[in-house]
Amino acid sequence: MSIELFLDQQRFSAEPGENLLDALNRQGAAIPFSCRAGQCYACLVQCVQGRPDCPPPPGLAEGWYPACQCRVREPLQLRRGELVGQSLGVQVQALDWLPGELLRLRLQTERPLRYSAGQHLLLWADEHLARPYSLASLAGEDDFLELHIAGHRPGAFADRLRQWQVGDRLRISQLRSGALHYDRQWQQQPLYLLASGSGLAPLWAVLREALRAGHSGPVVLYHLARDRHSHYLAESLAELAQRAGNLEVHLPCTAELPSVLAQLRLVPRQAQVLVCGAAESLEPLCRTLFMAGLPRQQLLVETFTRREHR
Repeated sequence: MSIELFLDQQRFSAEPGENLLDALNRQGAAIPFSCRAGQCYACLVQCVQGRPDCPPPPGLAEGWYPACQCRVREPLQLRRGELVGQSLGVQVQALDWLPGELLRLRLQTERPLRYSAGQHLLLWADEHLARPYSLASLAGEDDFLELHIAGHRPGAFADRLRQWQVGDRLRISQLRSGALHYDRQWQQQPLYLLASGSGLAPLWAVLREALRAGHSGPVVLYHLARDRHSHYLAESLAELAQRAGNLEVHLPCTAELPSVLAQLRLVPRQAQVLVCGAAESLEPLCRTLFMAGLPRQQLLVETFTRREHR
């Protein structure tokens, strides 16, 4: 027997145990979503009455849930998330296609926006279509917000971003901070930054934050890409390494992963390691670091799942 759902006065239904996001979108509710892992908060809903089968999400007020993590067990009265209403208008300042079919998008905000290196933003193509991205820009140094977006996968969002032009107006929502950040207490520790693909974006910001803060320990960055052409920030990293004597940059390709893993076995146990990229690329890196004896509290990981943009 179907379970009754009400979303902003509209009536829907769900099968017992059905995923809430799937149930609503199957019937045309057009709830935005992205990661489907409960991390990006694009699909937030507020439960006014009833309670879904979902563990309390960290960092949210009572009654708010990511719909992608909820199972329907009883009737629910829901409201849409208010991220669109709380969003901030931005204007496309620049969009450049970099090597590896990666779009570097720079946005000018209507008003100053406070943020930290490694923070996430939700970028809206329209009121129902949004995707989360980590900021590659650095507050106080860049006068724009910068996002790195992989543009080679097909889908609704990718199709839309290929139509954007300089001067277009978009909207963003500020989300919670991600797992990646720089802590000044690490200043004398070896700092390792490991990225695959567009996972370099937040680490580019964290790297510059560390150097701006006067990080005195060695800094080692690896960017794993599918081919030489896909190291989209190679020139910028080389220039930064020339200015910073303690920065060492490695740009391996996927085929060179075994040699990268061999080098990671030598990572100092006192190092702080930040990792970002596609889950399947990072799993062997993290496993190698743990086997080498790196304490779990010294490893910060942020992964994303490769999928088509719908």
